[in-house]
Amino acid sequence: MVRPASSSPGRRETPARGPGRAGGPGRGQGAAARGPASRRDNDGQAKRRHRFRPGTRALMEIRKYQKSTSLLIRKLPFARLVREVCQDVGGMNHRWQAYAIMALQEAAEAFLVGLMEDANLIALHAKRVTLMPRDIQLARRIRGPEKGFSAT
Repeated sequence: MVRPASSSPGRRETPARGPGRAGGPGRGQGAAARGPASRRDNDGQAKRRHRFRPGTRALMEIRKYQKSTSLLIRKLPFARLVREVCQDVGGMNHRWQAYAIMALQEAAEAFLVGLMEDANLIALHAKRVTLMPRDIQLARRIRGPEKGFSAT
């Protein structure tokens, strides 16, 4: 491979630019090559996308779910799960009213949210912010067989 001779070895020649102009990538190209016009500010330079600081998006999501009263688990997958468990336990194919499945889903979600709240308190007590399976197990054990839905 033959390289053209340059003034100093190991350095590339760059074209001369006007005063105050940096030779970064994307400079000197037309407006079409720079990106959509909506992403440029008044100077015609490309704007960077807005980024939230770490944890801000999580806090926004927490506030969103605390405000809402809608169900968090999708209705159809939950209904399929209920029917599958019912068939496994009872051995028969039972029919379910829509209101019965909805009531069961409300109760299941209320139970799970309460359990997660208790498990989160346990994790915070252990000076952690990450929820671990042992936190959920301890929360169920403290709640007792009635509220903890003990399988034993």
